[in-house]
Amino acid sequence: MSEFEILRQRFSPERMAPYLAAMNGDLGAALDLYSWNAGVSAALGETIGHVEVVLRNALHERLSAWSRQRFQEPRWYLVRGLGLQERAVDDIRAARTRVARSARPETPGRVVAELGLGFWRFLLANHYDGTLWRQTLHRAFPGQAQRRVIHDGVAVLHLCRNRLAHNEPIFNRPVADIHATALGVAGWICPVSQGWIQHHCRTVDCFVQRPRP
Repeated sequence: MSEFEILRQRFSPERMAPYLAAMNGDLGAALDLYSWNAGVSAALGETIGHVEVVLRNALHERLSAWSRQRFQEPRWYLVRGLGLQERAVDDIRAARTRVARSARPETPGRVVAELGLGFWRFLLANHYDGTLWRQTLHRAFPGQAQRRVIHDGVAVLHLCRNRLAHNEPIFNRPVADIHATALGVAGWICPVSQGWIQHHCRTVDCFVQRPRP
């Protein structure tokens, strides 16, 4: 058995199948594409990670200010009057539990860091259009006034993040478009942050090195 065939078996024939198909059955080229996929996934994941931090901090900032003004409690995640859906309440409860298990004092920053991208995505959903969005969250996006556009952009990043987390192929996805969406979301919040993320992003350099059949 050749080295390439051993690797195909170890990575699993099923897993390698889409790479083989993309490279017209050339196993060596398929393994090159597999390696490239891992590299561009890491680079894109890094970019999305930076955008996620900018996004959650912007939303947290707005929620904290609004909650302090309306409920005299800056820890918005403790306020029942926020009108969060049960799913969001469960996410917050789980986040606080993880902080408690870490044996560290609970702080707003630690709770926010435990809330995943999906949590923030769904805060931008239509359900909150007449409440949280109009009352405060829209102020987190000076560069984009349309909630649906923002939600759809964040949804693209969330779905991509899930694919990356499960080591699924990204070569057959619109990597350049996803990268542009990530920078777009950052720019709607803070052009300075967008510029920094773009400067340090490795996705474009990886993208142009993609193996071809």
